Amino acid sequence: MKEDHTIKKKQIAILGSTGSIGKQALEVIRAYPERFEVYALTANNQVDLLIEQARLFQPEAVIIANKNHYGKLKEALADLPIKVYAGSDAIAQIVESGPIDLVLAAMVGYSGLKPTIQAIKAGKSIALANKETMVVAGEIINALALENKVSILPVDSEHSAIFQCLEFYNPVEKIILTASGGPFRHFSLNELATVTKHQALKHPNWEMGAKITIDSASMMNKGFEVIEAKWLFNLRPDQIDVVVHPQSIIHSMVQFEDGAVKAQMGLPDMKLPILYAFSFPERLKTNYPRLDFETYSSLTFEKPDLKCFRNLSLAYEAMAKGGTMPCVLNAANEVAVDAFLYEKIGFLEMSDLIDKTMQKSSFVLKPTYEDYVASDTEARDLAKAFLKNRN
Repeated sequence: MKEDHTIKKKQIAILGSTGSIGKQALEVIRAYPERFEVYALTANNQVDLLIEQARLFQPEAVIIANKNHYGKLKEALADLPIKVYAGSDAIAQIVESGPIDLVLAAMVGYSGLKPTIQAIKAGKSIALANKETMVVAGEIINALALENKVSILPVDSEHSAIFQCLEFYNPVEKIILTASGGPFRHFSLNELATVTKHQALKHPNWEMGAKITIDSASMMNKGFEVIEAKWLFNLRPDQIDVVVHPQSIIHSMVQFEDGAVKAQMGLPDMKLPILYAFSFPERLKTNYPRLDFETYSSLTFEKPDLKCFRNLSLAYEAMAKGGTMPCVLNAANEVAVDAFLYEKIGFLEMSDLIDKTMQKSSFVLKPTYEDYVASDTEARDLAKAFLKNRN
């Protein structure tokens, strides 16, 4: 009998397909049609783009979280054999589908937690781009992944870099997460006080959605990555350093117990870590631009300014306290970023709001999933009340 060497296509569910990571993931899948296939696409509100993606990739199912868009989505895809659903519960349920091999968790914020938990319980490998999942409930996620023998493959460029550097599991002394520093790395406190949302939405190196771009400008994104790294790589807080590297060529580094340092380098292109998470443990050949060391002949590093960028300090504080405090941090930050984008508060006031919410929120040291849900709700309510009652 002739042996069949056909490679089975990996069936992928993309949670958040209309966001920056989701769109780039679809570019990766389109470039490797013999290796990957879209099983499900989900979006929150961008129904027109979701329709376009569904018609192009023809997945088994599509889900729009906002039920108000269900009719339009259903009608637009009526001529195709695609199942159409709506609502957050449908997103959490679709990830349990038998044919799915890998779930790309690329939803923004706290909303990504529940479907990621459901996917892990269903035994699906996770390509994790939603860092808030680990920030909010890293302990539960790790326990579930161990229990269900599920791989969590990091998609963030920094965590992908660490993952690649740890390939041989040598004893680690510490990891160094690099940060671009964002558009305001040399701003004074007085200058930061007058920053506008339009300035903050212009990142020097990366193309991202509005929320993560603001998080990057305030360095909360790096704070979330610090907490995520603790859970992904089983580290103590004192084993995680942050260094500002404006060129974004070194994506992160690992220092081993003998003092040697291993760095993962490349041009700032999120398709690379997405592809690595999809193809792991293989590396697939690409035609992406290559790093030219003559172009980047100078790589610089500096300490982050924790007085100007308090969010990074608040993240370390939440990580050290543990329990529900990182959940509070995330919830308060989502309220703060939303308020900043709607020009209700200034750039520096985001940190003030987060700090005040952390001080006043209830705290549970050993939380259950229900505790995280309650903590998230309470923190949002507190932050919104502080916003309403401010001078």
